[in-house]
Amino acid sequence: MKKIIALLTLALALSVSAFAQEKMEHAKPTDKDKTEAIPTNAYLKRGAPLGDSKKVSLAKVMKDPNKYAGKSVRVEGVIVRSCKKEGCWLELAPKTDAKSVRVTMKDHAFFVPLESAGAMAKAEGTFKVKTLSKAEVDHLVKDDGAKFDNINADGTVTEISFEASGIELTRKSK
Repeated sequence: MKKIIALLTLALALSVSAFAQEKMEHAKPTDKDKTEAIPTNAYLKRGAPLGDSKKVSLAKVMKDPNKYAGKSVRVEGVIVRSCKKEGCWLELAPKTDAKSVRVTMKDHAFFVPLESAGAMAKAEGTFKVKTLSKAEVDHLVKDDGAKFDNINADGTVTEISFEASGIELTRKSK
């Protein structure tokens, strides 16, 4: 009987843990997350506060992405475009007409306003070089407005991405 109770207790604990993990992975943005104005004289902060990670230029990372993969760094740039459904990703470039990297929010735990394009951003996190499946590419392009200039023949994309643990957004004053 004690073994049965112990097994039931373990099963319940695992179920609760799995449920909690599922809830965390599927966080949804609030209306405020989606529509909050990005200030011109201050920063709109999302996620964890920025720490003291080494600052690296995006242009430098794009020349040798594997050198920075998995390392915690801080980058700055202009937001070229962002997710139009939830604000769960954005594309950050060193300047408006430069190549960009896709920035995702760590653990899908925070979001940026849907109208983030044109804002300046400071972000802290880690770079990854990974291959997106055809299904992921199709979703990002069709549902969220992402653009890829290097789609492989099989519909996959190898991309440099950045997983942000925290981000600060501001608008340039005109």
